[in-house]
Amino acid sequence: MPKTLEQYLALPYRLEITPSEHGGFVVRYPELLGCVTQVERMEDAIPMAREILTGWLEIALEDGMDIPVPRSIDSYSGKFIIRMPKSLHRDLAERAEVEGMSLNHYAVSVLAATTPRHTGA
Repeated sequence: MPKTLEQYLALPYRLEITPSEHGGFVVRYPELLGCVTQVERMEDAIPMAREILTGWLEIALEDGMDIPVPRSIDSYSGKFIIRMPKSLHRDLAERAEVEGMSLNHYAVSVLAATTPRHTGA
């Protein structure tokens, strides 16, 4: 487990940069609650990201907070169980058949098409 600021800064925290509905860009580290800012220009995003990460970690260390380590893509199995009404199961299965896909493949394609993409691992 890291103990120093330098050790935490060396970890691969996931950075997200997304357009803001108010103009500019939102810069955030989703694994670190509250580690977020906004910039006007994209070219300011990376330098500001480093600044907010450093500041967030410094305060967390000073306050003795538990600092999460980055989640790896390997920590997700690619499987989960979902419960749904029988009628929805039927509708999905019928639509998958029309599309010539397995139910699993169809469900993955629907989820992928409706889930915002995130950058990073």
